[in-house]
Amino acid sequence: MKYATLNTGAKVPMVAMGCFMGKGANPGDPDEAGDATKMALDVGYRHFDTAALYKNEALVGQILRESKVPREELFVTTKVWNDRHHDVEKAFFESLDRLNIEYIDLLLMHWPISSKPGKDFEKDETTNFVEAWKQFEKLIETHPDKVKAIGVSNFSVKTLTELLKHAKIVPAMNQVETHPYNQETELLELCKKNGIVMSAYCPLGQAGSPILKDEDILAVAKEANATAGQVILSWNVQRGVVVLPKSTHRERLAQNINTVQLTDAQMDRVNRIAQDPNRRCRFCAVYDPETKTVLGWTYEELGWERPANVE
Repeated sequence: MKYATLNTGAKVPMVAMGCFMGKGANPGDPDEAGDATKMALDVGYRHFDTAALYKNEALVGQILRESKVPREELFVTTKVWNDRHHDVEKAFFESLDRLNIEYIDLLLMHWPISSKPGKDFEKDETTNFVEAWKQFEKLIETHPDKVKAIGVSNFSVKTLTELLKHAKIVPAMNQVETHPYNQETELLELCKKNGIVMSAYCPLGQAGSPILKDEDILAVAKEANATAGQVILSWNVQRGVVVLPKSTHRERLAQNINTVQLTDAQMDRVNRIAQDPNRRCRFCAVYDPETKTVLGWTYEELGWERPANVE
């Protein structure tokens, strides 16, 4: 297992088990996350990424406790949802109570978007991500024994740059959608410059993803004697990006955690995919084509490039 180092000094396994098993913002069947977590532990995973939104914190926590793996060998991330930006501390302790694992290694602001309670697609104009971040900072200052690090998710160059102007504590991590079709090179450079570890959700795309059938990826996989999935994950890991693949299949879980070393030429071939505008795209499932927004925010507000697959 390879490790990244957070700005707190903590070591983070670079391949994690992503515990979201649903589609869109629907968490799906929580039992799937439970079964997958058991298998992931068995094949060697020690980093688990969940969130209040996923509705499986209690189940994931129970399985981690029952595994008898020493707590200090586990790294657990969870997230505060958009409608809790007014009461971050309360939301955190609710997550900690559900997980019941002594402390949380990393707490993330799920989105820079503040939404009204129970109305994910309606903006809450009474607060913003800077004000929410101040609550995250206060939380780690007052409860360092309960939360070890704080970070963000879905922050772009635009929103992260704005946050850094006001932050007393630099986020330890920025979790975003990144894969060969959405490489986020500028964002990765900004994160590295500021000592922020970047992590990748949807690192293989979504179900039926074209990335796994991409001719360049398959060519590199043949050369490297690896699966397409291993090539995609290894490419990100070699960029210094923590990956959060998910699977309910033991064989695939085992493949995903075993990254391979790609040559410079192979890395360059994957990098060049970004030069093709027809392949550049996001698979973020919360995009609403009718309003052309993501949870009520436009691509411009988020600071995201509008990819070819979005009108």
